[in-house]
Amino acid sequence: MCMLLCVSDAQGEKNNGFDVLYHNMKHGQISTKELSDFIRERSTIEESYARSMTKLAKSAGNFSQLGTFAPMWDIFKSSTEKLAGCHLELVRKLQELIKEVQKYVEEQAKAHKKTKEEVAPTLEAVQNIQSISQALQKSKEIYNAKTVEQERLRKEGATQRDVDKAGVKAKKATETYKSYVEKYATAKSEFEQKMAETAQKFQDIEENHVLQMKEIIRSYSQSVEETHIQIGEVHSEFVRNIENTSLESLIQKLAESKGTGKEGPGKPPEACVCNVPRVDAEGFCIRPEVNENDILSSSEDEEEPKKFHVQIKPVQPNNGIHQNRANIDELKASIGNIILSPSTSQGPTVFLCLVPLSNRPTTPLAAGALVPPPRPSSRPKVPTGKLTGINEIVRPFSPQKATNASPPPTAPLARAESSSSLSSNASLSAGNTPTVGTSRGPSPVTLASQDALPIAVAFTESVNAYFKGADPTKCIVKITGDMTLSFPMGIIKVFTTNPSPATLTFKLKNTSRLEQILPNQQLLFSDSSQSDSNSKDFWFNMQALTSYLRKASEQNPSASYYNVDILKYQVQSDGIHSTPLNLAVYWKCLSSTTELRVDYSYNPESMASPGPLSNVQVLVHVDGGVTNMHSLPNSIWNLEQNKCLWKLSDISEKSENEGAGSLRAKFDVSDGPSSPSTLAVQFMNDGSTLSGVDMELQGSGYRLSLNKKRFATGRYMADC
Repeated sequence: MCMLLCVSDAQGEKNNGFDVLYHNMKHGQISTKELSDFIRERSTIEESYARSMTKLAKSAGNFSQLGTFAPMWDIFKSSTEKLAGCHLELVRKLQELIKEVQKYVEEQAKAHKKTKEEVAPTLEAVQNIQSISQALQKSKEIYNAKTVEQERLRKEGATQRDVDKAGVKAKKATETYKSYVEKYATAKSEFEQKMAETAQKFQDIEENHVLQMKEIIRSYSQSVEETHIQIGEVHSEFVRNIENTSLESLIQKLAESKGTGKEGPGKPPEACVCNVPRVDAEGFCIRPEVNENDILSSSEDEEEPKKFHVQIKPVQPNNGIHQNRANIDELKASIGNIILSPSTSQGPTVFLCLVPLSNRPTTPLAAGALVPPPRPSSRPKVPTGKLTGINEIVRPFSPQKATNASPPPTAPLARAESSSSLSSNASLSAGNTPTVGTSRGPSPVTLASQDALPIAVAFTESVNAYFKGADPTKCIVKITGDMTLSFPMGIIKVFTTNPSPATLTFKLKNTSRLEQILPNQQLLFSDSSQSDSNSKDFWFNMQALTSYLRKASEQNPSASYYNVDILKYQVQSDGIHSTPLNLAVYWKCLSSTTELRVDYSYNPESMASPGPLSNVQVLVHVDGGVTNMHSLPNSIWNLEQNKCLWKLSDISEKSENEGAGSLRAKFDVSDGPSSPSTLAVQFMNDGSTLSGVDMELQGSGYRLSLNKKRFATGRYMADC
């Protein structure tokens, strides 16, 4: 039996049960929206709390590291970070739940619209019976009035004509009343039948609504309960760590970190036994009697004083060699120890930096795994006597090509961007890095909320390398990358007008070669428990993303798109195998001439999708008072800065000798010999990366309009 039918029957003669049931169905939509708002507000609170806990963990890490208690702060920091992670995980679950609620809201609206169409005949039946009921009531009142009037005239002895006239009216009222009684019976039967069917539909909708709402609440409570369990585990771990950190261990750590040695102080010198002087009765010393022979023999027996040889070395002249060597040492230290580290900045895009660590070890390569490249058959020759004296030696610096390796996947090409170049006025400072062009972004089209919103992605990588002569084991390589998303101007309006925009989710693919990934924690969430080593899922904090894009548009309202730094990463390097262009430098410095040879070799194995190296420039400083220069191929000499610059055409497998060649130069000097300096190289590639990392959008609501990839040199140096 339909329980909601009782609601319609209980409404009396007005037959308002249909309106009650219909509006009760509409109230379900209001309840769903309010529940969604509640969960969203809870998510915001949890996210704010997680941020505060993260900030607290950072402050714990910055507390004093002095004293016996200092190691305890590490426990506090670790525990607080884990607590923040628990709350962030709850935020992620709640946001997923909000998406489920939003999906139910859409399904609920469709179901209500369909039901409204289906119950339209019932509404007509309701309106019909209400209309007939009113007419029936009015005809009944007329019938009663006419009957009473006829009876009154009859009792008062009115004329027969008046009585007959009143009788005709009473008969007509009786027939009309009888007709409406029959119509009402028919309308009532139709109303009851349709109302029973409609009440059942409304009850089915309400039952499904309540079940859906209870399921949402169950998921909500389960997520909260799981978070509470995780928090309890973190707290238990904190208590165990505190209990396991004994007083003895704290004292021991202090002794190990602050101890000045394990050996005790040296033994004091043995005391010399002095002759006790004799004194007289008044306490004065009695002078011993000595003769001349005693004095002479005593003088002869004394040891001669020890002689010390002091040699003062002259001050070395402050020439360019020592200063250059110091710069090279700093360069090697910085390139060898570049790591990614989170920044202390709170801004949404300035969140990472490159920090040199002075003691980071590097792993040399085994020389046996390398073979020398083939000697170029058409190496340029120079006139006899101009470049003689540099011996041709084997250059084992090209990595061995794998014979059974499958070709890397083809990467989409992106539009070329301009970059900074090494000019004749460029400096050899290790701090110079190329200017990285930004993505042109998606087209600034007009967007609607129902469209798949276009976004663009750009992967930009920087390769830093230091070559030491022709020894491949001394090659130091570090590769870092940036991922940037570009949003069109029109997307901001879509985000701001939609209270719950679709969550932007993407998968970072081919991550097995990445040794470190640092996402923008202001905007991104990720699943730390993901087991796939070759991919990683990320999703946006849509509220924070909307806020950031709105702020960017306010600062630059005329822009057609806005770039957002998403994450930075560091690529695992395999020494010289990871360098796109292998180098070896040779110098021969005499009193009147300086000869230089630079061997280079294109390495396609280092790239995910091999492509040409463009804008190749080689810059080197030559001292000793250069008066004349001969070079092959031709180079540019900067007289003011004493620098030689080569600008080469694109280098690829299609180049001569498969991209292998040499640069040669001979300099006449007036104040030789010259001091070998460090070579600086620049190149870039549009359309590929060294890591092979890629992005794939997940879910619906967004489409990738552009996928741009490029890499360029950072600090790319070669020493002899």
